[in-house]
Amino acid sequence: MEYAALLERIAADIAPLVGSGTPAEYIPALASVDPNRFGMAIADLDGNVHGIGDWRVPFSAQSVTKVFALALALAEGGDSLWERVGREPSGNPFNSLVQLEYENGIPRNPFINAGALVVTDRLQTLTGDASSELLEFLRQESGNPEIAFDAEVAASEHEHGDRNAAVAHFMASYGNMDNPVPALLDHYFWQCSIEMSCADMALAAGFLARHGLRADGSRLLTRSEAKQINAVMLTCGTYDAAGEFAYRVGLPGKSGVGGGIVAVVPGRCTLAVWSPGLDSRGNSVAGVAALDRFTTLTGLSVF
Repeated sequence: MEYAALLERIAADIAPLVGSGTPAEYIPALASVDPNRFGMAIADLDGNVHGIGDWRVPFSAQSVTKVFALALALAEGGDSLWERVGREPSGNPFNSLVQLEYENGIPRNPFINAGALVVTDRLQTLTGDASSELLEFLRQESGNPEIAFDAEVAASEHEHGDRNAAVAHFMASYGNMDNPVPALLDHYFWQCSIEMSCADMALAAGFLARHGLRADGSRLLTRSEAKQINAVMLTCGTYDAAGEFAYRVGLPGKSGVGGGIVAVVPGRCTLAVWSPGLDSRGNSVAGVAALDRFTTLTGLSVF
């Protein structure tokens, strides 16, 4: 497939939407990002990567990191994780506390904030340093040793993290936290602050297109585990707009409020897009449109 021409076509088609939406305002370090940025990258199974626009510019990965944390937690600790977090769409905002009370402190899925906190808690127990383990994994899979935490974003997360703290303490009251909440939140905020480019993100997610195989050919996940993560990405990866994303794009995907989205075509390639302007659900307006155009133009989707 001629990726360069495809990316140029997509960028031209969605250009009127770049700048639409609003950058995440509740994290000051993200609110100041230029909303007119746009990048897109495609990585094939062999690690060849193609891109357009701002595809080499690092940005705040935010909730996109939840995919990688989940993969590491499953790789290190196996299926017992699913006793503590569900696999169903939430239908509520990503930082909601409502369902936790009805469901006895068990979050609906690993991609809402409550579920991601459980995953980070599990990874902390398994590794002793969840955020550093995740950072090293991303560096290895992307081939970029320069991927790093953003201290300014982490500080913003801490300063405006009362709801995440409330969620974590609430789950702890039900016995669904193993580590002290302050230490857990610290790792979670550092995790969300990781900066990556579209190229980094597409390459790092390659194991999901390779059915669990890492960039070096070693196995991170079983085929079944890779399938499970892709399935949860499809049904839960774009907050409470997952149904709309599946309808429009038809690929497993995970978004973040930094404006990034990673998507997987199992057995073919991975994609990453970035544009900071978000819709009311917290997903990149131009990013979703670009992925929509990709599947429409190529016919590549899981359906």
